[in-house]
Amino acid sequence: MSAVDAVEIAAVAVLCVLAIAAANTLAPRLRVAAPLLLVAVGVGVSFLPRVPEIRVDPELILVGLLPPLLYAAARAMPVMDFKRDFPAIGALSIVLVIVSALLLGLFFDAILPNVDYPLGVALGAILSPTDAVATGTIKRMGAPNRIVTVLSGESLFNDASSLVVLRAAIAATGASISFAGVAVNFLWSLIGAVAVGAAMGWLFSRLRARIPVPAVATAISFTIPYVAYVPAELIGSSGLVAAVAAGLVTGRTAVRHLSAAHRQSDVQNWRMVEVILEGGVFLLMGLELNTLLVEVRESHDTWLHALWPAAVALVLSLLIRWAFVAPLVWWLGRRARRVIASEPALSALREELPTDQIDGDAVGQRLRLHLDRRLADIDYYRAEAMGSREGLVVVWGGLRGAVTLAAAQTLPIDTPYRSLLVLVAFFVAALSLTLQGGLMGPVLSMLKLPDQSADIRAERKRLRGEMLDVAQRTLADPAVIGTDPTLAEQARAIRELENPDVDEDDSEIDALDRRLQTSRELRRVRRHVIDEQRRMLLAFRDRGTYSSGALTDELAKLDAQELSLQS
Repeated sequence: MSAVDAVEIAAVAVLCVLAIAAANTLAPRLRVAAPLLLVAVGVGVSFLPRVPEIRVDPELILVGLLPPLLYAAARAMPVMDFKRDFPAIGALSIVLVIVSALLLGLFFDAILPNVDYPLGVALGAILSPTDAVATGTIKRMGAPNRIVTVLSGESLFNDASSLVVLRAAIAATGASISFAGVAVNFLWSLIGAVAVGAAMGWLFSRLRARIPVPAVATAISFTIPYVAYVPAELIGSSGLVAAVAAGLVTGRTAVRHLSAAHRQSDVQNWRMVEVILEGGVFLLMGLELNTLLVEVRESHDTWLHALWPAAVALVLSLLIRWAFVAPLVWWLGRRARRVIASEPALSALREELPTDQIDGDAVGQRLRLHLDRRLADIDYYRAEAMGSREGLVVVWGGLRGAVTLAAAQTLPIDTPYRSLLVLVAFFVAALSLTLQGGLMGPVLSMLKLPDQSADIRAERKRLRGEMLDVAQRTLADPAVIGTDPTLAEQARAIRELENPDVDEDDSEIDALDRRLQTSRELRRVRRHVIDEQRRMLLAFRDRGTYSSGALTDELAKLDAQELSLQS
């Protein structure tokens, strides 16, 4: 590579990063999703004079960019919410992908000459999965927590489902394959990947806990998606699912094994990685359009022959999704009502447990924890009901994105109408981002989903009260404070600072807080309070007592307080 080529590559990289930064800055002001804005920028640049044809290797996205993006999304997903909605997530990410691929295969087999049913199923598998990056759009628009969890969980796992169906369909175009073989391969792709990813996530969480420097530990975390991906692919399972499993495990264990400095470093650096990589994915998607149009012209076809099948395919995908989600929502509602109906029996059993006798009994403690979780699940299903309006949001929120285009480019070179099929995939993704993503705000407003803001504020106030109680008990404990009257007086001042009725912006209280932190003994006491509060929050998380959002915010506040003491 010459020096001129190196300078050109560096200049392009700088321009891409600046474009991603500008899009993420302007998108909120323009009230559009940043991915949509980046696709538009990429399309515009691709048609500028003297811009060379841009061909993106699909492996760059499927292997280079998706593992860290899926890992980052998984580590931020609350495992508690994921478990509660696993039936819905599993149905959408596996069953719906297979059903959509088979039905869309019939459509493409009927309208495209020289495209047989297996190849039509392959294209259907390409168009079936929702995009994990694009799905983040609905979260930024304030959709209810349960809808975000379902859509995020679906998009984390359906990429692997679609790729397995795609490989099986491509194999069927050249030779006959058995249904049993496809089923075994599919199960192994999931089970093997989950085992590898969970093992790697647990192992590296313990390894990073032994590294004192947060920057070094975070650097190691950047390798975890690939450390999980590579061995999973080597044993014939899904590397993407392995990256997701590793993210779920590391996100769950971070609070217990990593320090506050490590966690803050992870949050900041992984957020930067997400912004750059997800922006790069959609920017590359737009930059490819002109190249795809050229390839279609060279194959003696026109882009119009790709546009109308893409539009019809997107409509069919939404109709199939609606036909699948409607009975799923009915079943989820029936299941929730059945679970809620068991509340009196569970509450009675919980009250009958002799608390003073099972504190040292491991079996009794597990039973109490199980009952607490079940009762917390009942509160969750009652507060986060999934009705017909929420189901419509799940249907409309299933956006296609850059993964669809990348998967289309893995079609064999000798595939009939390959360039046209790739362009169809691009138009489906672009139309989905434009129509579904662009109209997401109006759709949410039109459906008038229940306003949960008051409940959220009330819950966070209750949790803050719990934290205040922990602080009061700890600061009143002679074993913590000792007999020093000065320290006891300072502890009393801290209790006043912890009072939620006190104005946090008061300059006198800020000055007092700074003065109190100059005491070494008092810093020790405050660290003890933080440790006790964090222990209580983890107990709440294990029992599912409070929502994941409220617990995450309180844990972040404790990390900030701990870091302020260290500084």
